[in-house]
Parts: sequence; structure tokens; C-alpha cells
Amino acid sequence: MTLTFDQHSYRNLLSEVVPVAIETEEEYERVLKVVEQLTFKKNRTREEQALHKLLVILIEAYETENYPMSESAPHEILQHIMEASGTRQADLVGIIGSSGVVSEVVNGKRSISKAQAKALSEYFKVSPSLFI
Repeated sequence: MTLTFDQHSYRNLLSEVVPVAIETEEEYERVLKVVEQLTFKKNRTREEQALHKLLVILIEAYETENYPMSESAPHEILQHIMEASGTRQADLVGIIGSSGVVSEVVNGKRSISKAQAKALSEYFKVSPSLFI
């Protein structure tokens, strides 16, 4: 059974929310609240899913313009993942090298090789591109 997209229902949702390009912090907060409600709503309709996707695009555009994020260095990403997962440097010995190599990699004194990035990605179950 294919669910059809109900244009009338979607128009009603749009008229309730009135999505526009986000220009102010107040508008940003308002749209965030709607997205949060839709995100945690169980059994969203196709129309609600479409509205959610549209609002997320508007939020991302606003955030990109107003809250630019600087690129993190690979060793900073590694430090964050280690902290979040409770991993110690000693846990990485033998996975990416000796304790001296691990220390240099974690502290940014040595760049992460492709082989080490692959090993870290397998260990942490993330993409190797995070470490390159």
C-alpha cells in the first residue's frame, strides 16, 4: 500500500507554521520548537515529514550563516571521540602504534596516517575521513 501525499493537509500545515527564510533569532527559536515537536512526534504523516525536512533546511541555512563552525583538526576529533567514549591513550596502544606514537598522535605532534585512520575508524565505528 502506497501512502499518497495529501496536498490539502500539507497546505494546512504550512499555513500553521508559515515557514520563511529565517532572519532573526526569534524566528530561529520558533522554527526550532516546531522541528523539535515534529522530531519527537510518533507516527509522523508524510506531510509532517515533508514539513520537518523543509524546516531543517531553513535552520541549517541560518546556522551556517550565523554560527559558522571552524574545521577541527583530526587529533581534536580523536580527543573528542576518546573523551565521549571513555577511551584512554593506553587503550589505543597496539591499535595505532606504541605508547609514544599514540601520545604524539593524540596531542597533534604527529599526523594520523591512512592506516591509523582506518584502524581508528574500525575501533570507534566511525568514518575514517574524520581522522584525515
